[in-house]
Amino acid sequence: MDSTFKNKVVIITGSTFGIGKSTAIAFAQKGAKVVLSDWKQDEDTLNAILANGGDAIFVTCDVSVEDDVKNLVAETIARYGRLDFAFNNAGIEGIPGSVTECSNENWDKTFNINLKGVWYAMKYQIPEMLKVGGGVIVNNASIAGIVGFGGTAAYVASKHAVVGLTKNVALDYAKQNIRVNAVCPGIIHTPMVDRFTGQDPKVLEQLVATNPMDRVGQPEEIADTVVFLCSQAASFITGQTIAIDGGWTTQ
Repeated sequence: MDSTFKNKVVIITGSTFGIGKSTAIAFAQKGAKVVLSDWKQDEDTLNAILANGGDAIFVTCDVSVEDDVKNLVAETIARYGRLDFAFNNAGIEGIPGSVTECSNENWDKTFNINLKGVWYAMKYQIPEMLKVGGGVIVNNASIAGIVGFGGTAAYVASKHAVVGLTKNVALDYAKQNIRVNAVCPGIIHTPMVDRFTGQDPKVLEQLVATNPMDRVGQPEEIADTVVFLCSQAASFITGQTIAIDGGWTTQ
């Protein structure tokens, strides 16, 4: 158990699958009390933590709905009395399409979850962190928040916006002991990637072939980075955008 996280509290949005689930388990293993959330009820991650002696609760939350996010933070304080860390991970890829093909509905839904959800989260997380003398927030962007990808206009725009918002909030609260960073995963073996590839091994092989490390990443590799950014080992890191992509964006 890491003394940095013992008796500390973390909120993780989008905790049901992939990166969110792995990060929740990683925090629990470090001794943190974990507040899981997703848009529909899920017991798998919660039970995985509880079965190993961890302390966690689940709160249903649609991050695109402000009252849901406000309630998520309120439930966290009601149960644990404090908030120290947050991983704002919930996001969707939206419907593929160029800027001329993207519907208003798809644009709004993608931005409401990917960007507005992060804004709502920080809006209610930061005041609670200030009450305990500071905290750390990690927002999940994407390598699509660093570079463009053809045919994904709404997704790329929303993730670039998350990176920009992260930098701005980091500057606003740097003197108040709140650090804010963004992680930008590359091709990670998650349900989102499975949807993108249609679970076709040949498509996955094509993606692997574009990566300098000749493989896809694993959710646990993102989780380890998020936990590091919340630790004292990263105490002088804020406002940064960290690509976890096997070198893909260096090409």
